[in-house]
This record gives sequence, structure tokens and C-alpha cells, in this order.
Amino acid sequence: MLIPKKVKYRKQQRGSMKGKATRGSTVAFGDFGLKSLGLGWVTARQVEAGRRAMVRFIKREGKIWIRVFPHQALTAKPNEVRMGSGKGAVSHYVATVKPGTVIYEISGVNETSAREAMKLAGYKLPVKTKFVSR
Repeated sequence: MLIPKKVKYRKQQRGSMKGKATRGSTVAFGDFGLKSLGLGWVTARQVEAGRRAMVRFIKREGKIWIRVFPHQALTAKPNEVRMGSGKGAVSHYVATVKPGTVIYEISGVNETSAREAMKLAGYKLPVKTKFVSR
């Protein structure tokens, strides 16, 4: 599971999610990539599920890069708790994904299998995605 090893502050505010991605918007490491078309929060579980789908499809040949990391802590209060009395505990971590962010990259496989692997990974994500090449 992708979670930060060490954070300066345990809880953080939500922040804004507007605009397009300026960093991490080109295929830098591999030959093919999966680029986000929408914006949203991608949880650490969703990133891992997409990675597993890709690895299983390409049968552990080639190399996969994960270009997003869930730095942002999201808090939640337990069920049936009255309002007030402070902020809830950290429940999970998310990565903020903007339009244009490359989420995964792959190399060492041909384009058809890379396209299919990225399609399977895209099903696991809460944002619309498209396949891009270098």
C-alpha cells in the first residue's frame, strides 16, 4: 500500500483541485502512458489496484512506473457520531490528479499489450483516462 513514511503534520486541509497539470504531464520514463482527462482524488488503493491489473496482464514482463503518489491525508469521523468535537482521524491517503497528469508508464512491451494493460488499469481509476505514447 502506498502511504507516506513520514509526514510533518498528521491532518491536512483539502486544498483546491482546479486547473490543468503543469508538472508530470509528459511521458518521461517509459514508452507509453496513461494520462488523466479529468480531475479528482485517486486513493492509494485505486493506484495499487491499477498497478496489479497491469502487472497481471503483462505477466511481469516490461517495466511499470507509477507517476503519482498519495501524499494527501483524508480524515473521516466514525459512523453515528454527533457533529462537532474536532476533526476525525486519518482514514486514507489520496493523490490529487488534474487533467493532463500521467498516472502510469510502461515500457518493454508492444503497443497493443500496453494499450490493453492501460485500459484495464483505467477501469480501476475514478477519472477518465487516455492512452498516450512518447
